[in-house]
Amino acid sequence: MLLSTAPDLTLSTVTLTHSSSSSSSPLPLFRSLTLSPTPHRRFSSPPIISALQFRRPHALPASTALLQHLPPEQDDQDWDSSNVAQSDAFDFERCFASTDLKHLASPNLEVRELDELPEQWRRSKLAWLCKELPSHKSGTLIRILNAQKKWMRQEDATYVAVHCMRIRENEAGFRVYKWMMQHKWYRFDFALATKLADYMGKERKFAKCREIFDDIIKQGRVPSESTFHILVVAYLSAPGEGCLEEACSVYNRMIQLGGYQPRLSLHNSLFKAIVSKPGSSAKPYLKQAEFIFHNLLTTGLEIHKDIYSGLIWLHSYQDTVDTERMASLRKEMQEAGIEEGKEVLVSILRACSKMGDVEEAENTWLRLLRLNVGLPSQAFVYKMEVYAKVGEPKKSLEIFREMQEHLGSANVVAYHKVIEIVCKAKEIELAESLMADFINTGLKPSMPAYIDLMNMYFNLSLYDKVESAFSQCLEICRPSRTVYCIYLDSLVKVRNLDKAEEIFDYMQSNGAIGINVRSCNTILSGYLSAGDDFKAEKIYGLMCQKKYDVDPPLMEIINSFLSLRKKQVKRHISMTLSKEQREILVGLLLGGLQIESDDDRKNHMIRFEFSENSSAHSVLRGHIYDQYHEWLHPSCKRSENTEHIPYKFSSISHSYFGFYADQFWPNGRRMIPKLVHRWLSPCVLAYWYMYGGYRTASGDILLKIKGSEESVQKIVRTLKAMSLECKVKRKGRVFWIGFLGSNSTLFWKLTEPYILDDLKHLLKSDGESSGNNTVENENINFASGSDTDENASDNSDDDRN
Repeated sequence: MLLSTAPDLTLSTVTLTHSSSSSSSPLPLFRSLTLSPTPHRRFSSPPIISALQFRRPHALPASTALLQHLPPEQDDQDWDSSNVAQSDAFDFERCFASTDLKHLASPNLEVRELDELPEQWRRSKLAWLCKELPSHKSGTLIRILNAQKKWMRQEDATYVAVHCMRIRENEAGFRVYKWMMQHKWYRFDFALATKLADYMGKERKFAKCREIFDDIIKQGRVPSESTFHILVVAYLSAPGEGCLEEACSVYNRMIQLGGYQPRLSLHNSLFKAIVSKPGSSAKPYLKQAEFIFHNLLTTGLEIHKDIYSGLIWLHSYQDTVDTERMASLRKEMQEAGIEEGKEVLVSILRACSKMGDVEEAENTWLRLLRLNVGLPSQAFVYKMEVYAKVGEPKKSLEIFREMQEHLGSANVVAYHKVIEIVCKAKEIELAESLMADFINTGLKPSMPAYIDLMNMYFNLSLYDKVESAFSQCLEICRPSRTVYCIYLDSLVKVRNLDKAEEIFDYMQSNGAIGINVRSCNTILSGYLSAGDDFKAEKIYGLMCQKKYDVDPPLMEIINSFLSLRKKQVKRHISMTLSKEQREILVGLLLGGLQIESDDDRKNHMIRFEFSENSSAHSVLRGHIYDQYHEWLHPSCKRSENTEHIPYKFSSISHSYFGFYADQFWPNGRRMIPKLVHRWLSPCVLAYWYMYGGYRTASGDILLKIKGSEESVQKIVRTLKAMSLECKVKRKGRVFWIGFLGSNSTLFWKLTEPYILDDLKHLLKSDGESSGNNTVENENINFASGSDTDENASDNSDDDRN
C-alpha cells in the first residue's frame, strides 16, 4: 500500500506502543495494537504535516510548487485570445510553499485491550479476524464478517477496524466500518469515523473520505479540523473534474460551519490550485480567491506576494474589470514593500486592452522593458488590442511586426488578434496578406481567422469571396457551425436557395456541425422571400419542436400566410423524445450519464457531463447539446454569437424522464435495467462506445459499465446473440466488456453508421480514448479470461463517474 511503502508521503504516522504483559499471554502479537498502559487505550491524534506533503508519487516535492494544472488539448471551435496556443495560467514562484507543521485537532479513539476481554473464544476469533481480513478482497472480506454477525458487536468490529488502520490496511478498515453501519447495534462513533476519514484522505481516496465526512454531518456533528484539512488536500491532489469545486466547498464549510482557522499551507494550496487553471477557466473562481485572501488578512497570516499577483491576475481576466479593486491591491503590495513583477504588469496590460486605456498601457509597457526579463508574447497581443479599441488598426499592425522582429516569430494568438483587427477595420488587402502568412506558418487552429475573414467579406457583400474562403477553410480545418452559418447567409443573400437548402440539410445531418437558431432563421427567411410557403412551414415546425425563437419580422409573415390558409399558428409542441433521442439517451446512460430526481421522484433532471481531457468528448458534447436543445435548462443555453459549448449542462426537470430514472437510477443509485437486453441496438452501442468506451493500442474495444454481475452477464448474452463475442473484467462494481481481435472489427462494423463522422478517424486510431479514465483502462487485461478483480470496495466511489 502507498502508506506502507512510501511513509514520507503520508500526512502523519501513528505511534502505537506495546503494553506490558506476561509471557503467558495467549495473544502477545495483538498487544501491539494497544496505545498506552491504561485500561482503555487512546488512539492518539496524528501529527498533521502541511498539505504540501500530501500528493501523488510523481508530483513536485513539498518544498516546491503545491499543485500543477495541465490544460486540456484545445478544440478548434473553443477558442479565444486567452486560451489558445499560450500558457495563460498564473506563474507562481517555485518557493511558494508553507512550512506550517502545526498539529491539527482530532478526537482520541479509545480501544479496549484484547486480553481484557473475558471470553477466550472471543479473543481467539478477534485475533483470527485481525490476521485474516486484510489479506482478502472485498467480497470475501464481507462474507467472513457476515459469518460472525451472530456474536460480533460494535466493540469487536471497532477493534478490528483500528487494527487494520494500525497496520496501514486502511481499505480493509473502511470495509469493516461500512459493515458495522449496517447493523442495528451500531452506534455512531465520532472518533472512529474521524480517524478512518483522515486515513482515507491521506491515501487520496477522497470519495471514501467524503462519504464518512458527510455521515459525520448527518449525525449532527461537526467534523474535526484534521478531517476538513485532509479532505481539501485530497481533492486538490486528485486530477478528476469537479474536484477543485469540492475542495472550495469543503474549505468554505471548514470556516463557516466548523469555525476553524485553516493552516497557512491550506490557504496557499487552494489559492494556487485556482490560479493554476487557464485564465478563462479560472474566471468563475474570483469570489473564492477573494474569500481566501480575506481569511489570510483577517487571521493575520503572511500573505505571499504571489497571492497579491494572482488576485490581480484573476481580476484582469474578468469580463468587466474592477479597476478600483486592482488599484487597491497594487497599493497594498506597495505598502508591503512588494515590487510589481512581470505577472502583475502583464495583468495590467490585459485590463488596459479591455478598457482601451492607451496611456496606462504605454506606461506599463515601459515598466516591463525596464524589468529586463524579456517581453512575453501576451504583452504584444494586449498592446495590439489597446490600439484597436481606440480605432488605430495600423498601430496594432506595427506592434505585430515589432513582435515578429523582437521574438523571431508570432504565435497563433497574435495572428488571430491582428487578423481580427484588420478585418473589423475592413482592410481587405492587409487581411488577405496576413491570412496567407498565417496559413503558410502551419500554425493551428486557423478556424477563428477564417471566421473573421468570412464575416468581413459578408459585411462588404463580397459573396464570391465568402464562398472561396469557405472552400479553403474546409480543406484545412474541421467543420465549424459558424463557418457554415456565414456561408448559408451568403447563399440566401444571393438567392441561391437550392445550394442553401443543400448546406442546411448537411448541417442538420452532420452531428458535429448541427443547426441552430441562426441557421433556421436564415433558411426560413430565404423560403419566405421566395414565396415557398410549404418549405417555410416545414422549417417553422422544426423550430417549434426545438423551441427556437423565430425573428419577429419572419413571425409576422408566417402569421399572415397561415391565417389566410386558416391554419392555427403553432405556439407550442408537446415535449417528447424522438426514437433517435431515446436510443442516444440509453447509450449515454449505459456509458455513465447521471439522472437526478427530486425528493418525491416526480421530476427528473439529466446531467450531461463530458471530459475536458477527451478529444472524443469535445466533439460529442456539441452533438448531444444540439440533439437535446429543446430539453436543456435555460441557464445552460448558450448565446448564438458564441461557439463555446460547456462540458457540463443539464436538462430541465421534467416528469417525462421518469421512465429512465426508474430504470437506470432508482433510489438515486445507478443500476442496469432488467430489460436492458431489449435496448441494445447498434445506435445504443455506438453512443455507449463514444461516451464511455475506449480503444486500446492493440485495437481492442472496451465498454465501461457499472452495475450488478447478473445484469452485465445479461448484456453479454445479448451481445453474443448478435454474434459479438466478448469478455468481461471487473474492478469492484466497474465492469469492462472487451471486444478483442476480430470481434472489435465486428463491433466497429455494426456501430460505424452511428458514429459521428468527426470521430471515426479518432476512434479507429490506436490508443485514442473516448472515455474519462485512460490510465485505469490500460490496466485491464483480458488475457486470463472473464474473471473478477475485487480490489475496489463495493462501497467505492463507483457512482460518481
